[in-house]
Amino acid sequence: MSSGRREGSLEAPTRHPLDWQSEEFYDEVPLLEELERVFDICHGCRRCFNLCNSFPTLFDAVDESETMEVDGVPKAVYWDVVDHCYLCDMCYMSKCPYVPPHEWNVDFPHLMLRAKAVRFRKEGVSTRDRILSATDRVGKLAGIPVVVKAVNATNRNKTGRKLLEATLGVHRKAPLPAYHSKTARKRLARLKAASPFVVTPTENTRGKVVLYTTCYGNRNHPAIDEDLVAVFEHNGIPMAMAEKESCCGMPKLELGDLEAVAKAKDINIPVLAAMVDDGWDIVTPIPSCTLMFKQELPLMFPGDADVAKVRDAMYDPFEYLMLRHKGGELNTEFTKSLGKVSYQVPCHLRVQNIGLKTRDALQLVPDTKVEVIERCSGHDGTYAVKKEFHEISKKIARPVVNKVKRAEADHFVSDCPMAAAQIAQEVDDLDANNPMSLLRSAYGI
Repeated sequence: MSSGRREGSLEAPTRHPLDWQSEEFYDEVPLLEELERVFDICHGCRRCFNLCNSFPTLFDAVDESETMEVDGVPKAVYWDVVDHCYLCDMCYMSKCPYVPPHEWNVDFPHLMLRAKAVRFRKEGVSTRDRILSATDRVGKLAGIPVVVKAVNATNRNKTGRKLLEATLGVHRKAPLPAYHSKTARKRLARLKAASPFVVTPTENTRGKVVLYTTCYGNRNHPAIDEDLVAVFEHNGIPMAMAEKESCCGMPKLELGDLEAVAKAKDINIPVLAAMVDDGWDIVTPIPSCTLMFKQELPLMFPGDADVAKVRDAMYDPFEYLMLRHKGGELNTEFTKSLGKVSYQVPCHLRVQNIGLKTRDALQLVPDTKVEVIERCSGHDGTYAVKKEFHEISKKIARPVVNKVKRAEADHFVSDCPMAAAQIAQEVDDLDANNPMSLLRSAYGI
């Protein structure tokens, strides 16, 4: 049987819309039937054995069963497989030969998402998972000036971390981000869409950009947003911020809380779509947030014209800069080289299918060599901070850690700051950086 696009075909994979608003979507009987069907295909293929822990969990269960086939695996194990999927999408985009248009129609990540949604509707989630996914609410609380010092001190303190592990199941050694009361949106409040601008469009860019700051960029690492704005403005790109912004919905998606995703969409999309109508492009500094607007929301709301409008105007920041470079509008006058850079490419950036734009931009800097590592960090949202998954996440990250150690580079970067922290924790005397910060440094601004 033909294996579709992977063998003998150049046809791109087809992603079907997510039928999450139908009642059948939440029916556990057909869900379990589909899980068995897809698991049987995966068992016969096993190409994804070295991705996340979902596949080893499944394959070990098959090999240890009486039949040594999927029909011998207890249904309880199915949910273990689901738990280990953090929706990185790499199996769909890089490994699986049976994705549509293949007749077997395998979409493993969205099947896992369906299972998460079924369980969420039936059982809800733990207090820990509810807190970890409430990025807006927790960020607002933790960012209160009188609270932020206590929160950050607790997250850095061994006793505090032991207590956090005992009460919420957050692993005591997992790197946790700091919170800032002076958020990126406060620091960049000068960015106004109503300001008069001189705009230089290119073939693929309109030349003025809305920054969607993201929960992480806004409250945990505002320097990322500041560096992005500095680099873009240095390149003559006018910047603005949306009047209001909510979480993109990715943390809730990972729980299967699709109604919460829809509520976040109802806050973000009208505001962003209106700015697209006014001639703005959009960038976000976090790959997962970019992917949410580029892929997941359009698949959840395939008939929504505003969702499609935002999707088509949404860019990874380095993708945008390289489009400007292609149009002859990127400033390539750098003041210093970066030397050797070890660069981990996050999964949620790889699956956007835009190529290695971060690498390409950094290598425009003279005397700079970028060593690319296309392996998962094992962090992936909240997976790595959970007590029961942390050590597994470290195992997944080990190939990246080993490559970084061997590289002995001048800099280590990842577009995902959480992935960068996960890797840097395992390498002595290694400072994790953001590639936009490096580019700003190369410009000397």
